Amino acid sequence: MSRSVSIPRPSPAAVVIAFAAVYLVWGSTYLTIRISIESMPPFLMAGARFMLAGALLYAFVRRPGTAREHITARQWRSALIIGACLLLVGNGVVTWGEQYVGTGLVALIVATVPLWMAVFAPLFGGSRMRWTAALGIAIGLAGVGLLLRPGGAAPTEWQTYVIPASPLLWALGSLYAQHAPMPRQALTATAMEMLAGGALLFIVGLASGELGRLHLSAITPASWWAFGYLVLIGALVGYSAYIWLLHHVSSTAASTYAYVNPLVAVILGAIILGEPVGWFTIVAGGMIIVAVAFILLSRRRARPPVLRPVEGAVRDVA
Repeated sequence: MSRSVSIPRPSPAAVVIAFAAVYLVWGSTYLTIRISIESMPPFLMAGARFMLAGALLYAFVRRPGTAREHITARQWRSALIIGACLLLVGNGVVTWGEQYVGTGLVALIVATVPLWMAVFAPLFGGSRMRWTAALGIAIGLAGVGLLLRPGGAAPTEWQTYVIPASPLLWALGSLYAQHAPMPRQALTATAMEMLAGGALLFIVGLASGELGRLHLSAITPASWWAFGYLVLIGALVGYSAYIWLLHHVSSTAASTYAYVNPLVAVILGAIILGEPVGWFTIVAGGMIIVAVAFILLSRRRARPPVLRPVEGAVRDVA
């Protein structure tokens, strides 16, 4: 008689540690991006970051003695499209924008990714919007409008109004990635997207003349440490913790990073960088976080199709 094999449940301590890693590590990446670009050009820094992280991850998953999938040109093309949406625009705009806008405000704007995914999901074969999702979108966009309005929490320079392109393109890229031809192994797909997106970021940096502003001798130790943190901790540790959570808790629980990370970013920005936190920021941020909660509740009740872990995980390889 056959016996069923039970999967051992993780210890509560392991779950807490994994959640802490995702919440704190990903929430802190906005701060470390700001520190790194104090003496590094933004696009070249982001390009080098993802190419290095992607190369390390690719070498790990393709190491001798492991099962290897055959990677096709079509899969590399998909990686290039996803990398362009998620990393070139999604992360590149964030990195570039933090030269002009506080880290906490950027994190709050980026937190609208679930809103945009709910808006565009029907275009990619997703289910129609539920009333809770519609309400969340309305509240979230009102919160963003409160942040960006003249006299609001965000500065009024034109660069501020470019930042919403980051969550919008991230959402489109994530939805496209659900059905794009990519390797079955999540780590392999992630490494390919990092390499492709990092190369695009590097090309944009070169085209915009950042190489002439790159002086290795002028890079501060703080920027070097922040860069190393983004590669090793932000990308690899945060990603690993998120993937582990996806296999041991519900996807809705794992997705709570979407409204915890902005809180972490605002707090760290205020404490370490002295960024002001006024009532506009508090009210608008609260509206965005409530909106994301509505979206997540709607997603849970609608029982959506399972996404490949890579798309949510690279999210705060931000």
